[in-house]
Amino acid sequence: MNDTIKSALWQQFGAAIDALGNATEICPEELWGDRSRQPEYWYTVYHTLFWLDYYLSNDFEGFAPPKPFGLEEMDPAGLLPPRVYSKAEMLSYLQHGREKCRTKIAALTEEEAARHRKSWTRDFSVLEWMLYTMRHVQHHAGQLNLMLRQSANIGAKWVSVANIEKG
Repeated sequence: MNDTIKSALWQQFGAAIDALGNATEICPEELWGDRSRQPEYWYTVYHTLFWLDYYLSNDFEGFAPPKPFGLEEMDPAGLLPPRVYSKAEMLSYLQHGREKCRTKIAALTEEEAARHRKSWTRDFSVLEWMLYTMRHVQHHAGQLNLMLRQSANIGAKWVSVANIEKG
């Protein structure tokens, strides 16, 4: 695949992930674990990272997130994880997703980008799964920023391109 396209894809996908990271880092503790809010802030971060991890996987069959995370997110009944995950756990999971994304884009070939994969009711090319996932990450980064503004009158800084210092 063309290096210009791979670079642009990484810069923007990485920026979406970094925006999610910024919203995670600045969240006040009282908002982070507030179980009375719907949606719960921590859970929105977890949900976003889980699906980032899943959709970037080379094989949907047999997918398992890293420990301590489980597969509750895939439960049709909407089962929540057994506890509130900490910011540190979420930032570690974010770094896992960031590295997975960067590696996938770096290795992307025209053939792999065009390969179709089906999950649930969607049948997309690998490239479309990546764009779909980038939009999902950015959607929730925006949602988290709205929650920060409404509850604490703070917001994460805009991220125009992936932070090269984060790898």
